[in-house]
Amino acid sequence: MLKDDDVEPADPSAAPVFVTGSAGHVGANLVRRLLDDGARVRVLLRRESSNEGLDGLDVERAYGDLRDLDATRRALAGCRGVYHVAAKISTIEGNRAHRREVFDCNVVGTRNVLRAAREADAGRVVVTGSFSAVGYDPDDPSAPSDETMPFYPMERTTPYERSKSLVEQECWRAAAAGQDVVVATCCAVVGGADFFPSRLGRTLCDYTNGKLHAYVDGGIEFVAARDIVEGHLLCMRRGRSGEKYIFSSEYKTISEIIELYEEVSGVPRPRRRIPAPLMLAFSEVASFYLSRFHPDFPQRFTPGAIRLLKKRRHADTGKAKRELGYRPTSIRDAVHEAYAFHFARNAIRNPAAKRPREALQAIGEGSPA
Repeated sequence: MLKDDDVEPADPSAAPVFVTGSAGHVGANLVRRLLDDGARVRVLLRRESSNEGLDGLDVERAYGDLRDLDATRRALAGCRGVYHVAAKISTIEGNRAHRREVFDCNVVGTRNVLRAAREADAGRVVVTGSFSAVGYDPDDPSAPSDETMPFYPMERTTPYERSKSLVEQECWRAAAAGQDVVVATCCAVVGGADFFPSRLGRTLCDYTNGKLHAYVDGGIEFVAARDIVEGHLLCMRRGRSGEKYIFSSEYKTISEIIELYEEVSGVPRPRRRIPAPLMLAFSEVASFYLSRFHPDFPQRFTPGAIRLLKKRRHADTGKAKRELGYRPTSIRDAVHEAYAFHFARNAIRNPAAKRPREALQAIGEGSPA
């Protein structure tokens, strides 16, 4: 965590910090941390989207779409410091309209934010990156990946993965022209303030409510919500312009995550574990059909997600630790925080599920704050 002497005292006359994607999982946690640190915060929202994650928060609200450069300019005017968190997240190939939306939201949106920040002299821009845009060793995908490894496009990738690689290219192009830009690379996020909810949040709720009857083997890097927020602040205050930093808390197999779900909820884990190759074959057919005929139907086990699990990719966070002083916390604690959040929102409907306080007491810890 940042030390007290790293936090400047609140100044009501100071320019607001600008945050995009503030109603999403990372953004909602980031806004809360900024407010706790005494910052003025202005957020960019779309009126047609769910903005429940900001209810009751003392933030300035601007409305517009990142794909609209003029709207982005108006929203960002007068701000100092920009966190560009917004992104269209997806693990499906989708149809043509879906792919265009991913590109416009992620790539064009990033270009517009960078341009608007540059024209407004808003200072440093911290852009949320994705570990899926970090390269890996094609001969050993599970070997730890660091920031020097280029995105590998020679295997099948999702539109989202490709878009996040292009997002980085927009950042490096801006940095080469002299703009102050840092990328905070994010892994799979676990934690509270998950209002939409995220894919992991839905899975936790489905598991506890008895809707998850099997799981797929594999593993990925997870990051606690508090850790990725800390990573963004560290990038803003200590990062080097034109650089990216990977933030992860722990690598976990899906079996280990299911074990944590069992611990926190008291609900027995599913007995069936489906091999990833078998599930991949099934998901290819299912996703092809759903993407074309029922594009709004939520897909949990998509081909893109299963390919990622099969790689069992590990992250090397050494650069963030050395240069920024990053100190990751516990995914186990993050799962407990996520469970408490969803329980409080009545998303946990299984009467046999533990209450969050009981789950913590069962492992000898205190109740959540």
